[in-house]
Amino acid sequence: MRQSRFTDGQILAIIKQNEEGVSVADLCREHGMSQGLFYKWRAKFGGMDASMMKRLKELEEENKRLKKMYAEERLKAEIRQEALEGKL
Repeated sequence: MRQSRFTDGQILAIIKQNEEGVSVADLCREHGMSQGLFYKWRAKFGGMDASMMKRLKELEEENKRLKKMYAEERLKAEIRQEALEGKL
């Protein structure tokens, strides 16, 4: 997965600036990002503080790891099933 140019703190600061009244267009121009990216961040991280954002990222990483483990185990089970069917 691609690494963001912006740190968690920067993202929260940009969202906070908007909440204080700075327009989205000005923020995007200042930080060199698209308005779509800003609205995506606001939908995902709006109303969070730094600790909540960190916890969200940890949970997303754990979820990705668990999905990978499940896919590997499912593949092993399918291989075992095919081997059993071939022997009968």
